[in-house]
Amino acid sequence: MSRVNSYILQNFLGTFASLFSTLFLIMSIVFFIQIARITSYIEVTFFELAKLYLFMLPRVLLFVLPISFFVSLSMTLFRLSKENESIVIFTLGHSPKHIAKFFMILSGILSILLLIIALALIPKAAELNTNFINYKKTIAKLNLKGGEFGQKFSDWIVYISDETTNNDKTIYKDIAMYNSNENRLILAKNAQISNENTGIQLELNDGTIYDISSIVFHKSNFKSMKIRTIQDNSIDKVNSIKEYWQQALTNKKRRKDLITYVLVALFPLASTLFAISFGIVTYRYDRGMVYIGTFSVLFAYFALIMLLNSHTQIAIPIVFFSFLFVSFIVYLQKIAKKY
Repeated sequence: MSRVNSYILQNFLGTFASLFSTLFLIMSIVFFIQIARITSYIEVTFFELAKLYLFMLPRVLLFVLPISFFVSLSMTLFRLSKENESIVIFTLGHSPKHIAKFFMILSGILSILLLIIALALIPKAAELNTNFINYKKTIAKLNLKGGEFGQKFSDWIVYISDETTNNDKTIYKDIAMYNSNENRLILAKNAQISNENTGIQLELNDGTIYDISSIVFHKSNFKSMKIRTIQDNSIDKVNSIKEYWQQALTNKKRRKDLITYVLVALFPLASTLFAISFGIVTYRYDRGMVYIGTFSVLFAYFALIMLLNSHTQIAIPIVFFSFLFVSFIVYLQKIAKKY
C-alpha cells in the first residue's frame, strides 16, 4: 500500500468509525424495540435479551456497513478536496485512477464479507432465534403483570388487579379475561399459571363466566376452572444454507429476503465510483453536490430494491449492473476527464 493510499485510508477509517457507531446505535435501538415485543408474552432475563440481540446482529451489520462505507468514502474525499489536500495528492502523481482502484478492491472485499453474512449467518441466526423463542414458550412463565392493560393469554385479553408471590408461585388476584372470538367474559377472584407438559395452564378459582350474544345472555358460576394453551415446541431444522434459500422458489417472503440481502451486500461495490465522483470536487463550484448525490444514490438504490424484490431472476443483475455501469459513466465524465 502506498503512503498516499495509507493516508486516505486513515482519514476514511476515522470518518467511517464515527458514522458507523451512530448508525449502529440507531439500528440497534430499532431492533431492541422489536425484541421487546417478545417480553409481552414470555419472560426473559437480561442475558437472554442479549442473546436475542446477538441473533439480530447479522442483520444490523448487513444494513449499517454498506451505508457507512459509501457515505464515509464520499465525505472523506470531499473533506480532502475542501482542504485542498486532493490537489496536492494529484500534483504528486497519485491520480484518481489509483484511488478508484484501491477502494474498488476494498469495497469488493467488504461485499464478499457482507454476502457471507447475508447468505450464511442470517439464516442460522434466524433459525436460532425462532428455536429459542419456541423453547422459552414451553418452559417460561407468561409475563403477566398486575395493573397493566393489553396483556394476552392465548386468545384471551387479560387484566389483573394485583399479584402476590407465595412459595415461589405467583398468585393473580381479581382477574378479568375476555375472548372476542367467543364473545365470552370471565371474572375470577384469583388464578395461578403452571406448565403442563408442552402447554401452559391457567387455573382460575371462584369466578363467573358471561356468554354474551345478541339473543342470549348466559351467566354461570364456577369454583375452579382450568384453561390450557398448547405452545409451539417444534424445533426448526435447516439442513443446509442451500435448502434454506431454495425456499425462495416457493416462498414469497424468502424470495424478497434473498434479493434484498444480496443487493444490500453488493451496494459498496456498486456505489464506490459514485462516492469518488461526488467526493473529489473543485470545492468552489461543486461544494453541494456531495450531499445531493449521496442521498440520491441511496434513495434510488434502495427504492429499486423495494420495487423489484419480488422478481428473483432479474432484480439482482438489473439493479447491481445498472448502478455499476452508471457509476462508471459518471466517474469517466466527472473525474477521469478532469483529472
